[in-house]
Amino acid sequence: MHSNYRSYNFFLLFFCAAFLLTFSSFLTVAATQASAAQKRPVLGQPHNINNVKKRLGPLVTAKTTKRLNRKISSRAAIIVDAVSGKTLYSRNPDSQRQPASTIKVITGMIALKSLANTDKVSVSSKAARQPRSKVYLDQKKQYKANDLINAVLLASANDASVAIAEKIAGSEKKFAQMMTLRASLWGAKHTVCKTATGLTAKGQKSTARDLATIFRYAMQDPDFSKRMKRVKIRTTEGKLLRNHNKALWQVDGTLGGKTGYTNAARQTYVGKFKRGNDEIIVAIMGSETMWSDIKYLVEYGFKKKVAVNEKMQNLNAKVEIVAEL
Repeated sequence: MHSNYRSYNFFLLFFCAAFLLTFSSFLTVAATQASAAQKRPVLGQPHNINNVKKRLGPLVTAKTTKRLNRKISSRAAIIVDAVSGKTLYSRNPDSQRQPASTIKVITGMIALKSLANTDKVSVSSKAARQPRSKVYLDQKKQYKANDLINAVLLASANDASVAIAEKIAGSEKKFAQMMTLRASLWGAKHTVCKTATGLTAKGQKSTARDLATIFRYAMQDPDFSKRMKRVKIRTTEGKLLRNHNKALWQVDGTLGGKTGYTNAARQTYVGKFKRGNDEIIVAIMGSETMWSDIKYLVEYGFKKKVAVNEKMQNLNAKVEIVAEL
């Protein structure tokens, strides 16, 4: 009798212990699944996806970037995704420096929006006296606005820049104020223009980031971008204008660009490039080896874009798989 009672008690204790162990395991699994569900990235929850993107880390190694930094001489440089505006590389991108003739991008854009191609533009003595580079405008003549705009954007003509400025605003000083305002409206908040030419002037300044911002905006205008692609063009008077942007025939995928140089600014440049479906903007300031800098930056920029695209494709595929679970 006592033996049967002890066996019954033992069986009851064993059953209770087994039940408690099983229930405890169930609670642990349920808690783990609930925690995983909270962390699981799901389509339609972009904030979760963004958190995953942040954990991807650098898409181009620090060693690659250091190698680029050693190769280029530019004091300031930036590579920007032309579609998204995202920065792919930068060196002192917000350092304010003299922009030289890259600022003529603003001059050309304002002229395109303010003048008809057939408008006649006179040449003042001030415009005619501008230093090189220039197209040697004659004060006794009037020129079509279309020809002068091409002279500004392709041949970087200082005399044409001042003639346009005086035609539109009455004086170069007033036109420069207009340029500063336009730059700010386009998102270039650290650019101050004092001339229509970019020639060195006290208080005149821009940044690599601002130049990229300005050029990214300008290249969205069909008329502007079409002009920037031309290697050479003849004016209505038969004068041949040659584009100063050597990248058009030296760098694969060049869509357009603007060069600049003064003793104070050194070499400056801003341009747009396309390979496949990828588009980038490159801007440099304070360079001593401009064309090699541009080549290095363009190659780096497109490698970075390929890496970004691959990472995003892999990430999106993983997100879709997880979302289906």
